[in-house]
Amino acid sequence: MSDENYQPLDEETLFLVSQTFKALADPTRIRILHLLFNRELSVSNIAVQLDLNQSNVSHQLRFLKNLRLVKYRRDGKTIYYSQDDEHVMKILQQSIDHATHH
Repeated sequence: MSDENYQPLDEETLFLVSQTFKALADPTRIRILHLLFNRELSVSNIAVQLDLNQSNVSHQLRFLKNLRLVKYRRDGKTIYYSQDDEHVMKILQQSIDHATHH
């Protein structure tokens, strides 16, 4: 980016970017997002697959939902979660690729 095209980031953008990286800085949230990469799962399915308690999973999903990184749909009494931001999922995948590259 050339200096003449530089535009400083506004406070809201700075905050949202830092919150996104905060979300990706937590191992449990990374595990949840990775699990939801190409599928939709209920809280109980996520808890079982990641060997976590449902309360912890619900707490993490609420954090991710508030950042619009996951979305949900209700089917009767069951709520299913899926990823909601392709951009962040690409960052996550690139980070995983970087970490596993030898």
